Amino acid sequence: MASPITPSTGLGSGLAIGDIVTALVNSDKLAKQTQITTQTKLVTTKLSGIGTLKSALSAFQTLIKPPVGTTSKLQFAGYSATSSDTTKLTVTSDNTAVPGTYSVKINNIATSSSVGTAAFSGGSTSAIPSGALTISQNGNSKSYTIPTGATLASVVKQINADTSTTNISANIITDDKGSRLVLGSTITGAGSEITTTSDITGFTIGKTDKLDATSATSAGYIGSVPASASVTINGLAVTSTSNTLAKTLGGVSLTLLPGSDNSTTTVTVATNTDGLKSSLQSFIDSYNAVVGAVSTVTKATVSDTADATTGSTVTPAALTGDSMPRSILSAIRNELVSTGAGGDLSVLSQLGITTGQSDGKLTLDSTKFQAAMDKGLAGNVQQLFSGTGDGSNGLLARMNAAITPYTQTGGIFDTRTTSLNKQQSDLQDQQAALDLRVTTLTATLTAKYNAMDLIVGQLKASATSITSFFDSLNASKS
Repeated sequence: MASPITPSTGLGSGLAIGDIVTALVNSDKLAKQTQITTQTKLVTTKLSGIGTLKSALSAFQTLIKPPVGTTSKLQFAGYSATSSDTTKLTVTSDNTAVPGTYSVKINNIATSSSVGTAAFSGGSTSAIPSGALTISQNGNSKSYTIPTGATLASVVKQINADTSTTNISANIITDDKGSRLVLGSTITGAGSEITTTSDITGFTIGKTDKLDATSATSAGYIGSVPASASVTINGLAVTSTSNTLAKTLGGVSLTLLPGSDNSTTTVTVATNTDGLKSSLQSFIDSYNAVVGAVSTVTKATVSDTADATTGSTVTPAALTGDSMPRSILSAIRNELVSTGAGGDLSVLSQLGITTGQSDGKLTLDSTKFQAAMDKGLAGNVQQLFSGTGDGSNGLLARMNAAITPYTQTGGIFDTRTTSLNKQQSDLQDQQAALDLRVTTLTATLTAKYNAMDLIVGQLKASATSITSFFDSLNASKS
């Protein structure tokens, strides 16, 4: 066995003190370091796995239950309406629409009220006498106190502060006669005239007063009084105060656009085959993403070559053996086979949607889907997915209810993540403690070996001195 003594380190002993201390310290920390490293890798991998699942489920949940104020990408209306001229008329339909063709003649669109005051010199900074102003429309009134030192601009600001509740906005238009306070409204239709009463000269506008643009003192409505929309649908006259006709043609909402007066547009309602297929495919793709995510985090990898460290040919995934991913799959698969709202269309297989035996993913058979459309089941797709009544018996609502316990704030994902983060923090504390122990042990052993080396050096010096003494004595005797 080779001697550990080398002339390169300890001056007294010749021992490789640094190497010896390192070997002893590494031996001492090996077991604990291995445990910390293994547990840290496991926790990090699990956090990553939960993140993968959460991302897939959140995307799926956003699809089946989009946030309030956003439009769902899933449109399951069995029939869709189209307009032959979308620059004149746009249309939308719901599930109560029925196939048909309709001729829509737009005589005139609904208009809103616009009125102007008398003209003032000085533009937006025109001084306005103090006084009272009341603005009325459709029986609703709003009163304002105009203070001393007011200008057209300050009056505009006062009025516009209430626009969200009054639906009336103010602006300043400067014509050849001066600057006028102009009031407009988002409310349309006959009878929606804006009127004003005021003790300020030039601010009073009656219902029948028409503004004369050639007179600086004239105040009244600009152009013409507001009118209701007038259309004929297949020869039947329809009048509306709004340019959106939501209840005129069953299941179809019509929106008249500016510039469509005296025009005729054809509205066609037909089976929404392409739209339904697109929505079904979006649902399938998002569902399959969840199934794929579960497989990714649970399916172990088998290799022909054994791992150099463990000797195993099987490498577990992030959540292999964890019951949570299987519970997620079970929860959403149960809803796929439930009849829910019932009716003529009660399960996805009737639309040609089936589950793969090998991977559990959904596929859409186009031939079977078209056969379902040919049987007249298009109008039932909405009920299958969106349900009846409050919608809780629809597939989308039931799917959402199944995954909400996992994705909601404080839910299963949050609970597991919090627990793993705590474990990770504890492991970091253990690592810090181990690092401190290693530092302390290294310093202690180094000090001890250095002290030993000093003593050995002193003993060597004494031995050399004694040897020299006897050598000298022997030499003198000789």
